[in-house]
Amino acid sequence: MPKRSSAPRGPSQRALRVGELVRRQLSEILMRGELHDPALAGTSIIVSEAAPSSDLKVVTAYISVLGGKDQEEVLKALRKHSKPLRHEVMNGLSLKFAPALKFELDRSFDRMDETRRMFADPHVARDLKSDSEAGADDADA
Repeated sequence: MPKRSSAPRGPSQRALRVGELVRRQLSEILMRGELHDPALAGTSIIVSEAAPSSDLKVVTAYISVLGGKDQEEVLKALRKHSKPLRHEVMNGLSLKFAPALKFELDRSFDRMDETRRMFADPHVARDLKSDSEAGADDADA
């Protein structure tokens, strides 16, 4: 009998499919501006990812606010309206159970900007250049 790997596995195909369906529904709802909350009025929100838990009972939606203004207020408003949003999302989906919605800010763009700034630093560029030259010398040998 083959041994099972103890390495962590990624999300199942079903979890990926559910996450994408929830992301699309949520994006459409937010784009239509169906939530009546002052913090959300005139705000463009991008749902970059919807990550379901392994049991599919909770979906965490990662959001970005275009322009980056009032992100915390927008996040608070979405959390406050999570139950009505859950209901609206489920109206467009045919899932057996309605997952609870959690909202988090998507920080991946912030990390990319920080990485770009780091690579633009003259000291880092010099080190990278010397590393690449050393690698070229090794290849010639």
